[in-house]
Amino acid sequence: MYWKLLALAAAAYAAPQGFGGGGRGGFSLLRFGCSQIVIERLDPLVNPGLNPSPHIHQIVGGNAFNASMPSSDISDLATCTTCSFADDFSNYWTANMYFKARNGSFHRVPQIPNRLLDGSKGGVTVYYTSPGAGKVTAFKPGFRMLFGDSMQREKKGSGMKTQSCFRCYTGPNFKGDNLSPCFDPKLDTETFPPGPCLGGIRSNIHFPTCWDGKNLDSPNHKDHVAYPKSGPASFATSGDCPDTHPVKIPQVMLEIVWDTTQFNDKSMWPEDGSQPFMLSTGDTTGYGQHADYVFGWKGDALQKAMDGGCFGPTCAGLKTQAFTAANKCQVPLSVAENYDGWLEKLPGDGSGA
Repeated sequence: MYWKLLALAAAAYAAPQGFGGGGRGGFSLLRFGCSQIVIERLDPLVNPGLNPSPHIHQIVGGNAFNASMPSSDISDLATCTTCSFADDFSNYWTANMYFKARNGSFHRVPQIPNRLLDGSKGGVTVYYTSPGAGKVTAFKPGFRMLFGDSMQREKKGSGMKTQSCFRCYTGPNFKGDNLSPCFDPKLDTETFPPGPCLGGIRSNIHFPTCWDGKNLDSPNHKDHVAYPKSGPASFATSGDCPDTHPVKIPQVMLEIVWDTTQFNDKSMWPEDGSQPFMLSTGDTTGYGQHADYVFGWKGDALQKAMDGGCFGPTCAGLKTQAFTAANKCQVPLSVAENYDGWLEKLPGDGSGA
């Protein structure tokens, strides 16, 4: 999918990389990896100051992550980042995925590097897109937002497949990855795939692309942002924003590749054949997939990238680092509990019942 998207974008805009010359006005797409910085029960957005928080998350990005994060410039607090763009000290976090075996025990599903991101340690693939120079306004220091509802267990309205989905790879090496995320009618589902996925499962989450232009946050971390009038779309910020949220912001999308292949033995699955995967909240449906974002890019680096016709894992003017360096960035564990190996129950309140 990545190479097809890149080829289409390059053909459509014919814009070289860079912040000047022919690159200005061109479509920008940043795609980069952020290794895990910690796995534990902390959530400074939904449960600020609470240690431990109710369910376990995987966190990537800058080492300013903590149970409480001030509404200030996070890039001034962090000293390192697990992201390959060295100026991105933002934090991104999602629920973990677990497998429930027939005998009732649980095992965290490991993550593998996404396509072209070998060397990353688990973590998340991050996308930022802009339709061209001057078309979006980069986030401001203190900005944060939340996608999804950890308590959702059923379809709402017509569903949110274009905002959150699971792709069932049909074989090794990302086989079946031919269409844009959440837009494959056969392989993308809003819920967990019903049967074994021969190449693993990928999570995709699209954040809103419209902002009210005033509030860096809101009580539920959602009301200050919105989707375009036409609804969410894959890799697009071109839809008209509603009057209540007139400012277009970069499209942020997260991808997580879960190595479910080691759990494809159906003799380990529930006797009734139902799918055995769940989120760390205990959600067996997948409707509760959610993600949190705290902006932390240094200075005007993100705005330059969104205006500069940038593509892929590099962008003229943006500092990058190898995963050998990124993987050294860590946050000390503050919650002493087992989250790996075979467990009798999920960490926290995710009972898995």
